[in-house]
Amino acid sequence: MKYVLITGGVVSGLGKGVTASSIGVVLQACGLRVTSIKIDPYLNTDAGTMSPFEHGEVFVLDDGGEVDLDLGNYERFLDVTLTKDNNVTTGKIYQSVLDKERKGDYLGKTVQVTFVITDHLSTFVCMKKVTNNNKFMSFSLLCGSQVVPHITDAIKDRIEAVALIPVDGKEGPADVCVIELGGTVGDIESMPFIEALRQLSFSVGKDNFCLIHVSLIPVLGVVGEQKTKPTQHSVRELRALGLTPHLLACRSAQPLLDNTKMKLSQFCHVEAANILNIHDVPNIWHIPLLLRNQNAHHSILKQLNLLSIATPPDLEAWTRRAETFDNLTDSVRIAMVGKYVGLTDSYLSVVKALLHACIACSLKPSIDWIAASDLEDDTAQSAPEAYAAAWKSLRNAECVLVPGGFGDRGVSGMILAAKYARENNVPYLGICLGMQISVIEYARSVLGLEKANSNEFDDETPDPVVIFMPEGSRTHMGSTMRLGSRRTLFQTPDCVTSKLYCNPYYVDERHRHRYEVNPDVIGVLEEAGLKFVGKDETGKRMEVLELPSHPFYVGVQFHPEFKSRPGKPSALFLGLILAARGKLEAYLTRHQNGS
Repeated sequence: MKYVLITGGVVSGLGKGVTASSIGVVLQACGLRVTSIKIDPYLNTDAGTMSPFEHGEVFVLDDGGEVDLDLGNYERFLDVTLTKDNNVTTGKIYQSVLDKERKGDYLGKTVQVTFVITDHLSTFVCMKKVTNNNKFMSFSLLCGSQVVPHITDAIKDRIEAVALIPVDGKEGPADVCVIELGGTVGDIESMPFIEALRQLSFSVGKDNFCLIHVSLIPVLGVVGEQKTKPTQHSVRELRALGLTPHLLACRSAQPLLDNTKMKLSQFCHVEAANILNIHDVPNIWHIPLLLRNQNAHHSILKQLNLLSIATPPDLEAWTRRAETFDNLTDSVRIAMVGKYVGLTDSYLSVVKALLHACIACSLKPSIDWIAASDLEDDTAQSAPEAYAAAWKSLRNAECVLVPGGFGDRGVSGMILAAKYARENNVPYLGICLGMQISVIEYARSVLGLEKANSNEFDDETPDPVVIFMPEGSRTHMGSTMRLGSRRTLFQTPDCVTSKLYCNPYYVDERHRHRYEVNPDVIGVLEEAGLKFVGKDETGKRMEVLELPSHPFYVGVQFHPEFKSRPGKPSALFLGLILAARGKLEAYLTRHQNGS
């Protein structure tokens, strides 16, 4: 197995995930099979219980893994199906080590963590010993005694085992495993991983390991000069930890100047040809092209001794896709009514799925982010300007999308958005919570059940149209939902959703929810005109609803955004955009006729 490690320095948020994905794309274009691993140095076992405001969306995999959003980038770019094991966290590593300790696998040894004390930290300890002799002498002795490599061994074993898992539908392991180490070099929480990766680089040999360090080249506004010092310090920190980068991927607003490259080469001990510039581009699909144009693939293949078996990179499809998006002029206005609109990464996969669908329709997505709470009557009193702006955006939209979420904040606003879309024949797509919202709204407005609600928001509601799933846990939050790929059976081929999926008997989509539509109210809802056209294999769990009298009013319990790909848009997102432009009927007729 060949390994490509992506580390980051200076600041977080430089785009290591997109860089790792793009490197994978270029290597794939050279005829190699690629898999990916994301290392997150936090103690959470997975991303399932983390706030979207802090870490962005939780991406869900086929096997039910709740993982970092970067794995979504990997899947979209590389068109692979990853597993929850492809996301390695400190929590998983420590849990596995402690489980072994409880079983007696370490034969009575003291289980400890191996840390590397850098020159900087050693100097810090020595200086402090002068002022507080006992305290810091104890600290230095403690650090020096952590020599039993249980944790670092567990990390290496996990990486080597996961790298062998096939993710592209073919048998046997991939040729190259791209590993992204989260955070920045120097973070204390990532030290065990740095040390494990140092040991891995030594054990697999120099021809099987390539390190690419992503760093920032800032430009100070007053001076206007590209500054290399932050990258120099970042590389020096990395080398002090025992890892020397083979390539530098430098993030900057503008292309790097030649003298900047020469300075980086001289002071970072990296060949000038191996200093890559990832400057700002119109869209991220240009990044693989940017890397290819700088011969990044040649430098990586040379380091990994793969030049003899690799082919010239074929990125024709990526080139067309990037150029097509750049040349689009017409746009479609989409109202995104959600709870976490303050951080767009909270809905990253939804945004990407909209992009894929819009490009398939030769349109640019113009998303109006509407905080659901801004649509509520209380906001009209407390913040009238925000209220007016939210309703203006909703009324100007060509379609409405209500994505998933948890908790009761903003629910009233979502219900108002669903009602507006239903009553005004505006195309509507409700995902997970968005589907449940449409059921609550329909029960209140059409059935006259004014207090209809979900048990999630009101345990005492007399008309619970959405209920807690029997198999769910009320005491534990992590990995207790209905997760992963589940099968949905279409009840009739004569429905919009089935036609958009090209009339299969069933579809497999990914789920992440604790609540579901109450099966006891299905009969009365369907009598009133709301049709449940997709159900699970038991026939008791509602998966897809439609309003036949509406141009496009669809709710789904699953998350179709997680399987959308560039060039292969999600069927439901495509239907939403087509309906927004009044082209859905023509599209369905054309495809029903086999053209």
